Amino acid sequence: MNALTMLSPQQTAELLPYDALCDAIAAASIDYMAGRIVSPERQVLPLQQGGVLLSMPATGADIGMHKLVNVCPGNGSKNLPTIHGVVSVYDGESGRPLLLLDGPTVTAHRTAAVSLLAMRTLAGQPVARIAIIGCGRQAAAHLEAIAALYPGCRVDIHGRNAEEAALFAQAHRHLPLVCVPASGEVAEDVTVVITLTTSLQPVYHQAARPERLLIGVGAFRPDMAEYAPLPIHGSQIFIDDPIGARHEAGDLIQAGIDWENVASLADAVNGVIDPARPRLFKSVGTAAWDLAAARCALNSLR
Repeated sequence: MNALTMLSPQQTAELLPYDALCDAIAAASIDYMAGRIVSPERQVLPLQQGGVLLSMPATGADIGMHKLVNVCPGNGSKNLPTIHGVVSVYDGESGRPLLLLDGPTVTAHRTAAVSLLAMRTLAGQPVARIAIIGCGRQAAAHLEAIAALYPGCRVDIHGRNAEEAALFAQAHRHLPLVCVPASGEVAEDVTVVITLTTSLQPVYHQAARPERLLIGVGAFRPDMAEYAPLPIHGSQIFIDDPIGARHEAGDLIQAGIDWENVASLADAVNGVIDPARPRLFKSVGTAAWDLAAARCALNSLR
């Protein structure tokens, strides 16, 4: 068996164009809900100094995939990235290794692509102005995805303070977007809000509106919250992984939603939407989306 070389972050990104990745995730959402993709809950093992090792496998009829990622919060003081990892891809029939992708790049790209797929299926009107709350790596990946699929769009950047928002907007001036630092409440004519924080307290309190899609990407633990109960309870709720969300979607858990009334990403893709009601999409992630990214990468190579 020939040894595989792990692709660099740049090489991995080149195999994951956002338009094709959105299509791959849309198809995978249907497969996942139909049971054609098997994606168990992730396994979490402790590392030293508060770090964790995350194991996330998934299999489909065509391929198997295993994402192994280490998250080490103390790496910042060592001038090292917080996240390291690899996505290994295997032939579904023979088990033969096919590809080794950079794990953090796959995670960033597929997470942004899930949000863009939610925009494509749930926004309900042309998207001209977006507000992003958060200035971290996921916010940067979302800006790249928006630039690829909605070039020329205005994006308001909301950070923890005005300086952070201004620096983040300046750092992304090279993208074909109008990035504007913002503060206070989200502007009236914004049609999509994307929250990308690790906040323990809600960062968005405005009432839900039918003409504004809300997307939550942070709040991946029960003690985290990005959206206050007011916009949550006023919205039709869609979740990329309704099963995992019951344990991870902190803002929804704290708001005490009725889990029997939530819809899935597959429902959104299939058009099961009430356009008269406000919509909130919650992304918690699943290895099924990493498998979709692996499919996209293999198709790009072919």
